[in-house]
Amino acid sequence: MEKPTKKQVEKEIKKFFKSKHDSSQVKKIKKLGMRYQIKLGKLRKLFCKKCYSMNLRTLSVKRGIKRVGCGDCRFVARWKI
Repeated sequence: MEKPTKKQVEKEIKKFFKSKHDSSQVKKIKKLGMRYQIKLGKLRKLFCKKCYSMNLRTLSVKRGIKRVGCGDCRFVARWKI
């Protein structure tokens, strides 16, 4: 069985994030990206960094900082915009 190439894995990761998935699948796809040294870039903002849930919602945007809360674990992430 052949190992997939880095380009194939990149396509698979981009295709994966086009729809919602549960946290165990997100964790697996993140590990796959780490194994092939693929940076997720903006895709990492689509899931919670604590519980890997894709259940995020915007809380507020003030002074160039966007606050996003996880619906499952209540973790609040702050990103510069």
